[in-house]
Amino acid sequence: MIRDSVLYDELKKEMIKERISSSVIYRNGEIEYQYFKNVKSESKLFKVNSVTKSVLSILIGIALDKGLIESIKSPISMYFPIIDPSKRDITIEHLLTMTPGYDWPEWGEWGGRPFPMINSNDWVNYVLEKNMITEPGIKMIYDSGSSHLLSAILQKVTNQKLSDFAEEVLFEPLGIQEYVWHEDSKGINIGGFGLSLKTKDMLKIGILMLQNGKWLNKQIVSSDWVDRSTSKKFHSYDQIGSYGYHWWILLDQNQKLYDPTIYFAMGYGGQSIIVSPLHNLVAVFTSAKYIETSSPLKLFKKYFLLEPNEEH
Repeated sequence: MIRDSVLYDELKKEMIKERISSSVIYRNGEIEYQYFKNVKSESKLFKVNSVTKSVLSILIGIALDKGLIESIKSPISMYFPIIDPSKRDITIEHLLTMTPGYDWPEWGEWGGRPFPMINSNDWVNYVLEKNMITEPGIKMIYDSGSSHLLSAILQKVTNQKLSDFAEEVLFEPLGIQEYVWHEDSKGINIGGFGLSLKTKDMLKIGILMLQNGKWLNKQIVSSDWVDRSTSKKFHSYDQIGSYGYHWWILLDQNQKLYDPTIYFAMGYGGQSIIVSPLHNLVAVFTSAKYIETSSPLKLFKKYFLLEPNEEH
C-alpha cells in the first residue's frame, strides 16, 4: 500500500507515462491523493463507457427497494411480452450476470464494441432477436445488449427516462449536478456505455458503495443489494476477474481472489471505480487507453493492493 509521498510520486510518473487523465484516491474517509493531467480534466465530463453498467446496477437495486421490480428472478417476458418462446426463461438476473444465452460476440468478432446493435434501427429488438446458443444461466459472455434491456425495463417500470429516474434517486442525493446520458433512437438511455461523469462524481459512486449504499446517513440503495451485486456469481475472464451483477470482482494472475471484497467498475479506454471495503479505499481512474483498457487496474494492483495479512 502507498504510505508516503515518495510512492505517490512514483505513481504519478507512471500515470503520466500511461496517459492517465485523472485519478482520485479516497481512504479512511478522506481524499488521500488526486491527480489531474491538466486543469480541464478536473471539470471534464468523461465518457465512462461500461462504468455505466455498474451505475445501472445500483438503479436496478433502488427499483427493487421501491418495489418497482418484484424480483430479479422475474422473466423478461413480463416486460417484453412479444418475445420468442426460446427466450421466455431469461430473467432479469440473467441480464445482470450477462448469462442470457443468446449469441453475442462483443468481445469476439465485434472487436469489443457492439456496433451491430449500435447500427440497428431498434436496439432492444436487435437484442431480443438474437439466436439462443445455450440455456440461460450457463455461461457469462460480455454483453452490452443485456445492459440495454435492463435500461429499457427500468424505463418501463418507472414510466420515465432512466436518466430522470437516476437524477431523482441517485444523482441528486449524491450531489451529482452535471452528467450526460446518451439515448438510442427510441429514447432509451444507453444502459451499457452511455454515461459521462466527472472524476469526483465517479468517486461519489464508489464511496456510496463503500458505505453499503448509505450517503449522508440516508440509505440510497439497500446494503443487501450492494452485497449481492458485488459478490461473485460467475467466473468470466481470467485477465480481468469474475462477475457479479454488473460489477467485476478482482482476481490475481493465477485466477485466485486477492481479496473477495474488492470489486470494480471498468469502462473501455481505462475508466475505473475500484472499491476495497476491507481497506476502506476507493480508487478512481479515467484515461484514453483504448488499446490497454486495464492499465488503471494494473496500477491499482501495483500500488494499492494489500495482501490479507499485510498491515496498513
